[in-house]
Amino acid sequence: MKRDIPPIHAPSGTHVLADLSGIAAEKLSNCELLQTLLCRAAEAAEAHVLFSHFHTFGDGQGVTGVVLLAESHITIHTWPECGFAAADIFMCGSAQPELALALIERTLQPLTTSVKSINRTGVQA
Repeated sequence: MKRDIPPIHAPSGTHVLADLSGIAAEKLSNCELLQTLLCRAAEAAEAHVLFSHFHTFGDGQGVTGVVLLAESHITIHTWPECGFAAADIFMCGSAQPELALALIERTLQPLTTSVKSINRTGVQA
């Protein structure tokens, strides 16, 4: 007997992973700046912010934060003592994560950026 297998939901979108180095420590330890920046980056990408939460680990210490989007998410983790930030931007639909990254780069002004972009278009079974 042959069984019909229901289609598997196939996520699709663009996932951008960025390592940003050589950033001024005061930018990477400023929780308010980073939260405002990532929310504005989402808007620049034409994504819709649902919720954001950011946490600082203390004066001069790193920040971790997430912006939850209708289209997925943007996260950042910072190490001010190393001048380093890791950003994770995943957006589905018509949102443009590269525009979010461009605003993040313009604001944080890293000396170097290493980017990996993954086109996540799933295949239905």
